[in-house]
Amino acid sequence: MGALGALHSKLVHSRRVKVLTGHLATLVPLNARVLDIGCGDGQLARLLLDVRPDLKLQGIDVLVRAQTQIPVTAFDGTTLPFDDQSFDAVMFMDVLHHTTDPMNLLREARRVTSQNIIIKDHTVAGVIGRPLLHFMDWVGNARHGVASPGNYWTLPQWNQAFAELGLSPTVWKRELSLYPWWANWLFGHQLHFMTALSKTSSPLVSPIENGTETNRGLLLHV
Repeated sequence: MGALGALHSKLVHSRRVKVLTGHLATLVPLNARVLDIGCGDGQLARLLLDVRPDLKLQGIDVLVRAQTQIPVTAFDGTTLPFDDQSFDAVMFMDVLHHTTDPMNLLREARRVTSQNIIIKDHTVAGVIGRPLLHFMDWVGNARHGVASPGNYWTLPQWNQAFAELGLSPTVWKRELSLYPWWANWLFGHQLHFMTALSKTSSPLVSPIENGTETNRGLLLHV
């Protein structure tokens, strides 16, 4: 596991955080107070601050590591210890599928943000989609002691959750290019998405469809 984890960190993790930083930099509101839920060591948040110094970032996690690159608060994984609308934006970067109750955390995120929720996560697609996602999680998280219950949702499940919580996707991205070209054909296609959600009762885009990229209500074929 140690050798595999080191290889993953060298070939996948470093590229992943840089690519996600680029996507996030275009989605987070200007001068926003941002809560990074499940932030880990805060590396992604730190890189985001490097390109978006206008932001104020606070991390929160169930497992607080010995060394973190941003301030990190511990929490129980269920209730966010912040007042309503304490932040302008909340982000979940590959976090919700690690929780036992994603709806509860989404509801909490909606409560503490005044504007947006930004999510990077997975959708189950194809016969081997679920086994692939389990394998990816095991390689990336086992050495850190992160639980991987495998709460991977289908696209209809994501749409239903957003509708129930009154969250409207204003940006939806499927092609994130997280991996080197030689790995994208297996680990990238249709398994990942990133979305920016606004608090509203009238969605701009509903439902999201497979194979499309959405930007503020406009469907762009990719």
